[in-house]
Amino acid sequence: MDGPRTKVELFAAIRRDSRTEKLSIHELSRRYGVHRRLVREALTSPWPAPRKPMPPRPSVIDPYKPLIDAILRADLDAPRKQRHTAKRVFDRLVDEQGMDNVSYGRVRDYIRRRKPEIWVEEGRGPPSVFIPQTHRPGEEAEVDFGDVYITLDGVRTLCYLFVFRLSFSGKAVHHVSASQGQEAFFEGHVHAFQVLGGIPRGKVRYDNLTSAVARVLGFTRARVETDRWTAFRSWAGLDAFYCQPGIDGAHEKGGVEGEVGRFRRNHLVPVPDVTTLAELNARIDEWDRQDDQRRIGERPRTVGEYFAIERPLLQPLPEDHFETGRLLTPRVDRYAQITVRQNHYSVPVRLIGRQVRVLLHASEVVVYDGRTEVARHERLVTRGGSRLDLDHYLEGLLRKPGALPGATALDQARAAGKFTPVHDAWWEAASRAHGDAAGTRALIEVLLLHRHMSHDHVVAGIAAALRAGALTSDAVALEARLAAERETPAEAGPDTALGRIASPVVSLTARRLAALPPDPRPLPSVAAYDQLLRHTRPSAGRPPSQGSPLP
Repeated sequence: MDGPRTKVELFAAIRRDSRTEKLSIHELSRRYGVHRRLVREALTSPWPAPRKPMPPRPSVIDPYKPLIDAILRADLDAPRKQRHTAKRVFDRLVDEQGMDNVSYGRVRDYIRRRKPEIWVEEGRGPPSVFIPQTHRPGEEAEVDFGDVYITLDGVRTLCYLFVFRLSFSGKAVHHVSASQGQEAFFEGHVHAFQVLGGIPRGKVRYDNLTSAVARVLGFTRARVETDRWTAFRSWAGLDAFYCQPGIDGAHEKGGVEGEVGRFRRNHLVPVPDVTTLAELNARIDEWDRQDDQRRIGERPRTVGEYFAIERPLLQPLPEDHFETGRLLTPRVDRYAQITVRQNHYSVPVRLIGRQVRVLLHASEVVVYDGRTEVARHERLVTRGGSRLDLDHYLEGLLRKPGALPGATALDQARAAGKFTPVHDAWWEAASRAHGDAAGTRALIEVLLLHRHMSHDHVVAGIAAALRAGALTSDAVALEARLAAERETPAEAGPDTALGRIASPVVSLTARRLAALPPDPRPLPSVAAYDQLLRHTRPSAGRPPSQGSPLP
């Protein structure tokens, strides 16, 4: 059997043998091979005495410590941007004291440890301390933005993650947008309100971001807010609390600061590869629902269970609508484009020279002519880019068909998959048959079919017309309608000796009636008119006839 391995076990063995076998100190010392002083110590206490600390060894920096402390104390009253760095202290010791046997690392480590101690010794402030907080349900929330990179349609793109986090339950709502401007700030709030089903009744903590704060007034909590943010707060009933600028303000809303990093590490690694931001936000909504099952720290319940307590205590959503988009009124240039945030977007050519209304949202641009929507584009995240819709230029290309082969809108349509290889094959065949100008005009007439027919049906019609050698827009339209009819179930025809056959003729009246909702009204009655009928008197002994003629 192995002997005791630790000093505590050795003491226990000595005390056991002394108690059970009544061995002397000399015998115990010989049995365990230790000095008699150690045996006496074991019999006195079951715990070994703590080892005496080693005396501090002298260091080469010891002669310079008083000088360094004096420099750090002098910095207490110096301007913040003109205080000594560790490198400057090291250089002064070398130049003024001739120090040549101390490395920069030793000086830096001593300053890092000694500087906060001097601040406390001089009464300039206690050491950094964090005070635990208790949050009441339905009362408080925190808001922040975070940078995220995604692969958007094959391009690595910087986007912005909006986070709205309830302080009591830890329930957080996330939304990615192409910018962190005021429109994204508002849309993130509206999305969070809809997901949460209400609005916090107490304070919501914010950074001093320019979407809400126009100016910080000194070192106070007072802020000059932007007009649209004031209107939005009034609409939603929000009570804003603005944190201190800098790192101290980040500590005042540490919950959402940590939530940004947690969500980014757990759900956005590896970098998401999506086609549109709407696709990514749909994934994020699902991830938020899954996160309801997680526990924060040592809490006994999940986020979803705490949120079930908090949700009924939120104040209800406003009944009216608040327009989150920013209204702009650019003028359409001669290229049928408008400029929004240094990017170019196309509109129909009929609007050239006119002023239009634009609602700039976080992820899309919507263009109105009066109250009619005339264009909708996904917002560009770069500067100096262009997003052109080929459909907007078709009327102009009918007059200038030679401009189509080199049109930028055509290249973008090909890249987006809207102008397919089937279009190119039909265009080439029509140009060979009718000439370049006439063939291009025929193609433009085919492209106009996309305005009132499905893209897939038109492509199917182009392919069918190309196989048949019918290189006119009318043939493509006919084949596209046939493709649409094949996807629509045919109405049953009359019964014949060969069975029920499908009718080749489509009844427009039957189609319209089929689209109408069912009529719950009762059938009409003519009972009231029966009172106007005059019946002959029945003869004696004969029952009255039900079909007696009128006199």
